[in-house]
Amino acid sequence: MTPPVLVVAAALVDDLDDPRLLLAARRATPASLAGRWEFPGGKVDPGESPEEALHRELREELGVRVGLGVELLGPDDGAWRLSDRYVMRLWFAEVLVGEPEPIVEHDELRWLPQNQWFDVPWLDADVRIVEALSAFVATFPRSRADGRPGSVGRSA
Repeated sequence: MTPPVLVVAAALVDDLDDPRLLLAARRATPASLAGRWEFPGGKVDPGESPEEALHRELREELGVRVGLGVELLGPDDGAWRLSDRYVMRLWFAEVLVGEPEPIVEHDELRWLPQNQWFDVPWLDADVRIVEALSAFVATFPRSRADGRPGSVGRSA
């Protein structure tokens, strides 16, 4: 059996230290996915690390540079199975440079407040990931004992 193709994506939030908004991207193509919402990202090219691929994909798709936070580990060896053909790894990220614009593959971007994360029709495979993100952020400590906000972390 052929191993699944690895894709990477970002749960792009307004602030890694206090995430309140999540960026959703509406697919324009292919026709079978058009109008459904997803996390921005794409395939890992040969010779790229997953993190390098994610940075490249977000530059190409949205025109932004990001800082990565923690990875939201999925149930399939840390990944999220999207189909028989694809598995996805997902990181929290925040924009460092630029304003997200739908450059390719998407026709609309929307910053969703946490209470509206389920108000758009996500791709079927992404619904359980949004559920996991929502559960994670709901238990997220809004402040620490030292008075500073909590964090979904920053990776090196």
